[in-house]
Amino acid sequence: MADLTPRILAGRYEVGELIGRGGMAEVHVGRDTRLGRTVAIKLLRSDLARDPAFQTRFRREAQAAASLNHPAIVSVYDTGEDLVTDAQGVTHHVPFIIMEYVEGHTLRELMRDDAALPIDEATDITIGVLSALQYAHHAGIVHRDIKPGNIMLTVTGQVKVMDFGIARALAETSDAVTQTQAVIGTAQYLSPEQARGENVDARSDLYSTGCVLFELLTGRPPFVGDSAVSVAYQHVRERAVPPSTFAPDVPPALDQVVMKALAKDRDQRYSTASEFLADLQTFKHGGAVGAPVVAAAMAPTAEATQVIAPAPIPTPIAASYPPAAAAHGTASFENAGILPPSDVVEEEEEEARARRKKRIIIWSIVGGVVAIAVIVGLIMLLNGDKEPPVGPPTGATQVTVPEVPESRTVEDSVKALEDAKLKAEPGKAEASVDVPKDQVIRFDPKSGEKVDRGATVKYIVSLGPDAVTIPPTEGMTQPEALAALADAGLKVAAETKTVNHATVPVDRVVGTEPGVGSQVNGGDEVVLLISNGKTTVPDCAGKTRDECTKLVQDAGLTPSVSEEESDQEPGSVIRTEPGANSTVDQKASVSIVVARAAETQTLPDMTGWDASQARSWLDGASMVVNERQETSTAQDSGKVTRTDPASGAALKRGQTVTIWVSTGPGPTPPSQNP
Repeated sequence: MADLTPRILAGRYEVGELIGRGGMAEVHVGRDTRLGRTVAIKLLRSDLARDPAFQTRFRREAQAAASLNHPAIVSVYDTGEDLVTDAQGVTHHVPFIIMEYVEGHTLRELMRDDAALPIDEATDITIGVLSALQYAHHAGIVHRDIKPGNIMLTVTGQVKVMDFGIARALAETSDAVTQTQAVIGTAQYLSPEQARGENVDARSDLYSTGCVLFELLTGRPPFVGDSAVSVAYQHVRERAVPPSTFAPDVPPALDQVVMKALAKDRDQRYSTASEFLADLQTFKHGGAVGAPVVAAAMAPTAEATQVIAPAPIPTPIAASYPPAAAAHGTASFENAGILPPSDVVEEEEEEARARRKKRIIIWSIVGGVVAIAVIVGLIMLLNGDKEPPVGPPTGATQVTVPEVPESRTVEDSVKALEDAKLKAEPGKAEASVDVPKDQVIRFDPKSGEKVDRGATVKYIVSLGPDAVTIPPTEGMTQPEALAALADAGLKVAAETKTVNHATVPVDRVVGTEPGVGSQVNGGDEVVLLISNGKTTVPDCAGKTRDECTKLVQDAGLTPSVSEEESDQEPGSVIRTEPGANSTVDQKASVSIVVARAAETQTLPDMTGWDASQARSWLDGASMVVNERQETSTAQDSGKVTRTDPASGAALKRGQTVTIWVSTGPGPTPPSQNP
């Protein structure tokens, strides 16, 4: 009978159904039994996990990825190892990663029909990817495998980038991995330096992001071929064409951005994700992007493919391969765990030829260089009897771009360039926190670089401190707010302030000091305001019932209304309970006491009433009785002689009424006769 007991990792993670399979791992939906939340569990393939060096480096990189706390990066919660016994009874340690479970689809799944996305949507997705890369690169982590399969869109449209640090773990493992899998990445999104097996940096991620943006705009990657090797060859040798070649609705400014990201020379690409991100945001707002026009970006370079006689390809290369190496084939792209099932397009026989093709590429490049040298030699030989051209040939004499003068003035900078036999030209001014306004920040090309004598060098002038608009953060979690402020180039003070707020839940961000929309310098420090889950009872003095009710509701409180007789204007608020400006829990009940007109009664004529009868009537009408006595010949003793106010008066509840009670006739006055 089958064992239906669920597999448990590290005593807390319950492994559920398989939801994805890649070249290096399987992904299962799981449950953290300790915290009661759904997670994604990535289990490494057992054959890759047998290398102890791989386990060590993989664990280190997973821990580095776990340190990335950004809303556009899939969070890594935990890592560990599971003991698995194979069919031969040998126990292996299989590493696993516990990740955030994201409901949504990868870009690869959304683009299966090779249909381009709307320009705004493609731009927004790329901005999300660059936001994640900006944060990761700042933390010193290079992704190395940016591709549609590693980018998710949640059900709410949020971008999530996956698998940070995994490729680096693969790239740094022992010989069993690196020798047969030297190229890390997916062929269609490889940077040229990755395809050549060179060291990569943050700019390699930006090239891959450019490939993804190209595909989002056109429905196809910039380079396609029959095999991963042929695609990698194109990344190294062929110029990409602008996206508008395949999608005419792509505007020229976006062509410029994509072509700069896809520059073969990484020094000609965007230097940082922030720079790439700034150009995309400028494009979205209709501004002029900093990337060069496409015509300049498409100019031929030394690496462009040229029409020359093909060099002979040595066919015996494959025979020199050891059998074990030939068997790996396209493991450079697949067995390293980078290609998901949707990216595996090569047939099985291609795997056996991939390593041989890589060598063929190298020999082809060497042969091409030799052919160019032969052609150049023949041209020089044929032209040997001609007069040499007047002046130095283009590029024959190079000079070094000088340092920016200490004064940093435009005049001194222009003079320094002209003294170095270079042409000075103003470049696009930039904001700078460090360099004062109207002074030179740097040269482009940079100081110290070699350029042709007479070449144009741009001097970049400072606009002064960068004016940054504080973004909205209300309702965010603290990590989300930190990321948003960091993306805007701002620092966050270590100390936070707790404040009352009507609706923001406890421990969520209410805002910042200075507030949203404020203009501050880039790098300035802002203070996060955190909700304490309480709110303030509004002051309703002088307000009507309806006005006070709305104020209480706007304060996140629940109003209840009662009435009380008062001399105030009927319908006006007498008081609130709790009182104005009291601090109470959000959604607490507040009683609003409203004035009601006092009821009146007509005072009857009480002359001749018994005093007890008059008192009884006044008590029943809620009046205050003031009894006084006087002599009277008109009324017997104990009878009411008069009242104040007089009979017929309109009495309010609680009003004082004075009654005079007869004590009988007074003594007879003495006779005046003798």
